[in-house]
Amino acid sequence: MNIIDDIKLQYKIGGVANRLIYWNVAVFLISLIFFFQFNLGVFTYPNWILLSSNPDEVLHFPYTLLTYAFLHSGFWHLFFNMSVLNFSSRLFLTFFTQKQFLGLYLLSAIFAGMAFVLGYYFLHLNATLVGASAAVMAILVAATTYQPLMQIRLFLIGTIKLWHLTAVILLLDAMQVLTENTGGHIAHLAGAFFGFLYIKLLVNGIDLSTNVTRVLDFFVNLFQPSKRTPFKKVHVNPKKPATKTASKIVMKDKHQQQIDEILDKISQSGYDALTAEEKEFLFKAGK
Repeated sequence: MNIIDDIKLQYKIGGVANRLIYWNVAVFLISLIFFFQFNLGVFTYPNWILLSSNPDEVLHFPYTLLTYAFLHSGFWHLFFNMSVLNFSSRLFLTFFTQKQFLGLYLLSAIFAGMAFVLGYYFLHLNATLVGASAAVMAILVAATTYQPLMQIRLFLIGTIKLWHLTAVILLLDAMQVLTENTGGHIAHLAGAFFGFLYIKLLVNGIDLSTNVTRVLDFFVNLFQPSKRTPFKKVHVNPKKPATKTASKIVMKDKHQQQIDEILDKISQSGYDALTAEEKEFLFKAGK
């Protein structure tokens, strides 16, 4: 199995959080080709994909309330956001579903974008916004709100409670709102607030991600061709030995059992613990 097949397999079995990381990395690589000014060392994103604080531009390009969250201003900006996303998604998905994760991620990005536009409008300032930080903060705060006393182990620090880490991150954001990158910090805090609000509503029986799931399912079904099974006349041969049917069932069970054993190994030890033969088998089984 080559590296391309390896990446395809990890994308296929990694879940929505892993796919979001792949999408962000892919957009960043594409941005390097089309929007990076090598002589200046900066990205120059056009106004039809980044989020502007100008309400008129937002009304003209309303989808930028979401697209900005897949753009990043540099490698370290991307690296930090994806690292925190990987960490916080593992916590969130311990308690909630993949669809709830995706719904919260998208809704928090939109909410934080609106907060950024409104904040700069009342401050009479003009700026632009890119980055997944707000959505990432929403995931982290949501997990913290649900399980604040969860024990986590940090390198060089040791074991602390989850709310301690989240509180430090929020405090740093709050302290820098009026110093530098004001718009970014407003978005971070707005995303954090939305993550908190999402969990509070969820425990009271209101799942905000349901509408997002319905919209996504609608578009998926819209562009997915319906599968029609043609009518086939079945001939029954009484002379056909019944042992062949039993044999097929046994083979299928063994095949599925091997897949389950590999998936269990991934959940316990991670994907890198698989042998080359196991990766190849799982890749072929997913086709």
